[in-house]
Amino acid sequence: MKIKIVSKSGRVPEYATEGSAGFDLPAYLPDGDFVLKAGERALVPTGFYVELPPGYEAQIRARSGLAIKHGIGLVNGIGTVDSDYRGEWNVPLINWSKDDYAIKDGERIAQVVIAKYERAEIELVDDMSDISETERGAGGFGHTGKM
Repeated sequence: MKIKIVSKSGRVPEYATEGSAGFDLPAYLPDGDFVLKAGERALVPTGFYVELPPGYEAQIRARSGLAIKHGIGLVNGIGTVDSDYRGEWNVPLINWSKDDYAIKDGERIAQVVIAKYERAEIELVDDMSDISETERGAGGFGHTGKM
């Protein structure tokens, strides 16, 4: 599967290894470093504009190294870029640490996994009697008692 990318920086996103599920997204900061202060959230530009084929999404995910070493994560956990979005990809980062963190131009700030999805056909029913029974039923968080 191919995706088309316009890159304001001229960089091409890359998979770090042959077995990598996602490719890295670098920051696009032509005016210099951006300081993400402790506890602060910010949209960090990538300079990428992407065309995904219909039926695919881009899942924007945190980089584990930035998270464990510096406390930098994604505000929304995992972000979704829909196939019909054509604006610049910006990454919503948060600094969970107590220290400011300087993001450099070209620094890998997130990773992207391209995933196929299906759209559900939603059917409204009158009540729960129209929904099939299961062994679990309505058992929610911790209902099995297993850790």
